[in-house]
Amino acid sequence: MFSDPIVEEIQRIRQEHAQRFNYDLRAIVADLREQEQKHPERLVSLPSKPPRRQRKAL
Repeated sequence: MFSDPIVEEIQRIRQEHAQRFNYDLRAIVADLREQEQKHPERLVSLPSKPPRRQRKAL
C-alpha cells in the first residue's frame, strides 16, 4: 500500500489533538473555533458555488 508522509503527519496531528481533549467533540470544536479567532489570517474563504440544477425524474 502507498504511504504518504504528509497524510501520515496530518493524521498524527489530528490524533494528538483529539487525545488532548479526551476525544470530546464539543471540546475539540471549541478549541478549533478559538484558534480561528486568534488567527483569522489563516482562514481561507471561498466564494459560494451556484446551486446545482436538479434533474427531472423520468
